[in-house]
Amino acid sequence: LGRGPAVPRPLQAPLRVSPGCRGAQGRLAYKLLHDLFANYSSALRPVEDTDRALNVTLQVTLSQIIDMDERNQVLTSYLWVRQTWLDAHLTWDKDGYGGIDSIRIPSSYVWRPDIILYNNADEHFGGSMETNVVLRSDGRIMWDSPAITKSSCKVDVSYFPFDGQRCRLTFGSWTHNGNQIDLRNQLDSGDLRDFVENVEWEVLGMPATRNVITYGCCSEPYPDVTYTLLLRRRASFYIFNLLLPCIMVSFLAPLGFYLPADSGEKVSLGVTVLLALTVFQLLVAESMPPSESVPLIGEPGEGRARVGDAGGPGESPGEGQAGTEVRGCPWDHCLCHHDALLRNVGYIAGCFRRQRANQRRTGEWKKVAKVMDRFFMWVFFLMVFLMSVLVLGNAA
Repeated sequence: LGRGPAVPRPLQAPLRVSPGCRGAQGRLAYKLLHDLFANYSSALRPVEDTDRALNVTLQVTLSQIIDMDERNQVLTSYLWVRQTWLDAHLTWDKDGYGGIDSIRIPSSYVWRPDIILYNNADEHFGGSMETNVVLRSDGRIMWDSPAITKSSCKVDVSYFPFDGQRCRLTFGSWTHNGNQIDLRNQLDSGDLRDFVENVEWEVLGMPATRNVITYGCCSEPYPDVTYTLLLRRRASFYIFNLLLPCIMVSFLAPLGFYLPADSGEKVSLGVTVLLALTVFQLLVAESMPPSESVPLIGEPGEGRARVGDAGGPGESPGEGQAGTEVRGCPWDHCLCHHDALLRNVGYIAGCFRRQRANQRRTGEWKKVAKVMDRFFMWVFFLMVFLMSVLVLGNAA
């Protein structure tokens, strides 16, 4: 009841760190860097016991497939390569340096394993970028570096455009054997979480395997980590721009079996279809490697029975003589005129008989040509069916 007016509490000033503290932290980091590399050499393998191997862990992240050159069998990809190892000479007590647990320094300051891509296909043979490394107080170093690699890849185009490729990326040390560097993969597969989808290729997986190989040059074992990139071609572009036009042109081939034998267009149609298919075949051959897995092109022979035309009526051997005799025969002698008329009528009748015989032979040859066309048409369909089943069965 007798309380006076409330007195407001004073506002608390925000906590501020003096510039001297930040400067002290920076001086400690500088002192740490100076102490670590005072007597350090990046040329020697950083182990206490030189008889023991240094464990190096490798992890590859696939970021993008830049290009797949099927003709030269070269895969260009954008990778993030992470290497982790323990440097026994770069350890410190973080409590003695203001709690600094890690520092980031240029990678050229420390020893780095000479891990390279064995199946490199780049003419310049470039390595990773000179990025910083993360150095922790326990001596563990983590080096993340992006790299654009060109690797050789064996390309099999037997089932183009429904083909799949297996491209290997083999990483290993160039000079250190397995007794000096024990290279291991961190995960069982490459990291695809940051992969940028490619418009032509679909990535099915990227399993990783560790191999220990003894080469002919040396008796020591050399371990490597191989990432197998499983690719499958996206066939939509080739279906609409290559296969469908070829199928539509191929539908014209059976029409040649229905053309009459005496039309004169059977060979022209067959040659036109063959040239159209050859154009598409050349388009495919320009981008495919010159390998043994190439399609076989058959050209079935088409025959056409040709029958000589019936000979036109000519002069009979006795026509001139008959005319002469008619002109020279007196009109009062009917017997001479009657004999000449009979000879002319007989000649005309013989021409008609020969013409009908030629027409019958021509009709018989047309029937033979029709039967042969139907026979080869069914052979054509049977071969197309068998080849389609064979290709699809092998692809499956």
